[in-house]
Amino acid sequence: MATLQTPSVFTPKNILLIKLRHHGDMLLTTPVIHALRQHYPQASIDVLLYKETRPMLEAHPDVRHIHFIDRGWKKEGVWPHIRHEVALVKAVRRCHYDLVINLADQWRSAILTLLSGANVRIGFDFNKRKNILWRLAHPHRVSTAQHGSLHTAEQNLTALKPLNIPIEGIPAAMHYSENDWHITQAKLAECQTLPRPYIVVQPTSRWIFKCWEDDKMAALTDRLASDEHDIVLTAAPDKKEQAMIDHILSLCQNRRVISLAGQLTLTQLAALIDHARLFIGVDSAPMHMAAALNTPCIALFGPTKLKQWRPWGENNKVIWAGDYAPLPSPDSIDTKTTTRYLSAIPLEEVVKAARSYLDE
Repeated sequence: MATLQTPSVFTPKNILLIKLRHHGDMLLTTPVIHALRQHYPQASIDVLLYKETRPMLEAHPDVRHIHFIDRGWKKEGVWPHIRHEVALVKAVRRCHYDLVINLADQWRSAILTLLSGANVRIGFDFNKRKNILWRLAHPHRVSTAQHGSLHTAEQNLTALKPLNIPIEGIPAAMHYSENDWHITQAKLAECQTLPRPYIVVQPTSRWIFKCWEDDKMAALTDRLASDEHDIVLTAAPDKKEQAMIDHILSLCQNRRVISLAGQLTLTQLAALIDHARLFIGVDSAPMHMAAALNTPCIALFGPTKLKQWRPWGENNKVIWAGDYAPLPSPDSIDTKTTTRYLSAIPLEEVVKAARSYLDE
């Protein structure tokens, strides 16, 4: 292996960024991508992520190539799984990365970092990874001691400290294609009697404990119904989320509410949100998309780590259930619970916040 270079005094040609988490997590890596592009304008930037999160970055203009791990590989059996993993390592090595930044905490990401062949490898100095293999994979490690007081985007950006890259005030970004917007417009046109401004409401999450009550969501759409704009409900193509949307629709008095739930890809949803007058939603990937797109955003939060997961941007308002009733510690939540901790949030507060944006 070549002599290790000091990160702050070299200029990489090929960079690999690794993050193996959920959709919202991937979106919050975009400030790192932006900072790398600003600092190394000639470098090629690639990303390694889970296959299902690829839409969050596939249209990003600063990303050259996306490597992915398919969590379905393990269902194919031991030897096919091994072949996939070996092929991934070979693909990474063929790119001849001279800088790998591992934002993940899994052993799999550490091993890929080590086997990448990169001369400069940066990772976080996680307390749970205090051992020789983690140190060998990441010769340059960044402290996580302050992560509890930082937003997730800021946590990711601290990985750039060994490179002496400025990390203050860097926004997130969500990108989509022109075709995504054309398709989305066509779907809207099928539902609207006339082209009109609209509000996007995303009531659902993969976790019920992050959701507001269905009757309040229905009442919200009724209260915001107007001749000046339409209400568009969105959700993932998941049976439970679809059932929630159907229940909300059954409670709505305003029969003109539009549902595109389960009908849009993530990049099409981004296009929809980007052209909306307002986004209202719970703690979910679409909420992070709205913030990244700078669409006015009202985010409803319950027992989530608010400091780490609030919308990253300036054009948003957070309504936290903890301001109205005691909440359990986020670390104590059983994610399978059906308790809706957001129930403490009053309908009037959300209506008032929405109207403050709509009246601007």
